Amino acid sequence: MPTLPGVSERELAAAYAEAGRVTQSRARNFFYGLRLTPEPRRSAIYSIYAWMRAADDLADEQRPVEERRRALMAFRDRTHALLAGHAEVLEGGTPVWWQAFGATCASYPIDPVIFGDLLDGLEGDLAGAVYADDAALHRYCYRVAGTAGLACLWIWGLREGADPARAREMALRRGQAFQRTNILRDLAQDLDERPPRVYIPTDVLKARDVSVSDLRGWRYPDRCAEVIRDQARLAREHYEASKDLESMIDPTCSPTLWAMTRIYSGLLELIEADPSRVMSDRRIRLPGPKKASIALGAAIWAKVGGW
Repeated sequence: MPTLPGVSERELAAAYAEAGRVTQSRARNFFYGLRLTPEPRRSAIYSIYAWMRAADDLADEQRPVEERRRALMAFRDRTHALLAGHAEVLEGGTPVWWQAFGATCASYPIDPVIFGDLLDGLEGDLAGAVYADDAALHRYCYRVAGTAGLACLWIWGLREGADPARAREMALRRGQAFQRTNILRDLAQDLDERPPRVYIPTDVLKARDVSVSDLRGWRYPDRCAEVIRDQARLAREHYEASKDLESMIDPTCSPTLWAMTRIYSGLLELIEADPSRVMSDRRIRLPGPKKASIALGAAIWAKVGGW
């Protein structure tokens, strides 16, 4: 079990329980898969999610950009201090899940660089987002999703004989697939932000002769649909490129990744079938029973040794 100097076993259990509550209430699609992870790795991932969720919430708060920037800087400083072993930063009313996050980082081989990379991605979005080309978007997707993929990989662990470098690359590709699916699902909402967050690369819009306002208003349906299909194709390529990842991680954790991937791939399938859905007022989602059936199928397959 993860431990943290100065924090009792009872306190740590409460901290991990709180991280689990945060994940259950906020993770939505991810929670169906994450809960299949065996303990104590399940709670470890919940604590990473709680940290990432808190950082994302600070970036999204409805207050002036400079206030959000200062809040993220303070969050970064607390994170660095905790990772350096200064547990006193947990005093003074910090959410209890911080203890779980600290214990996870102290107990699993997680490269702390990823936390700074994720915060860099969030800070870059504060004043609105515009990405010139796919290389710039790729860098953003690594920061806010590839980092999460790496954290999970280090917690899940690899099965015997798996190539760590190849597994790392596939975890990054799966993070790209998830985040690019997110971008399409949340496109209308992000374009309505003030200032807007435009995650469709500028060169793609120019190539299709579509402006941001054209896209938001679905003014030229054929051209707008092609913009979305362009991005969906790239997301699908990342899913395909990482399809062997489940066979490389610890088999007790493979159901988790398979279920999360099937749910997110299902979201992308809905978009591929009807690109105009990204501008609907109704959020694109798989029905709860469908997500539950995916998770159940993964669990059953695990029990019969399918992984």
